[in-house]
Amino acid sequence: MADKQPTSFVQPTPTGKEELGQIEVASEVLEVIAGIATTEVEGVAATRGNFASGVVERFGKKVHSKGIKASMTSDGLIAVDVFCSVKYGYSIPKVAKEVQSAIRQAILNMTSIETNEVNVHITGIQFEKEEMQA
Repeated sequence: MADKQPTSFVQPTPTGKEELGQIEVASEVLEVIAGIATTEVEGVAATRGNFASGVVERFGKKVHSKGIKASMTSDGLIAVDVFCSVKYGYSIPKVAKEVQSAIRQAILNMTSIETNEVNVHITGIQFEKEEMQA
């Protein structure tokens, strides 16, 4: 039987603070943080979602974790996978590196959790939409 992945990550106690108990952060929280950080990078067109997130967005709800997967490796380290498309004309390696930095920094700032890997998967290039001429 396959090992079940943990659904939350233990947040370290801030230095100089008294430990009052364990703090766990759900993987969905890390995915939302990573999703917001990704969409703020210049050159990222969109993140890839699935059928369910597409239906939800049609009803007007924004899905920030679309195209993001946070998991724990066998070593107990955190890995984030991002599936996104890049706008035409932007350097793919530069945009991918900026996405990695933005995600790592956002997760560290908001949760004090270090990410071991941030894997960026470019799934396409989005071209500018031409205006319809009447």
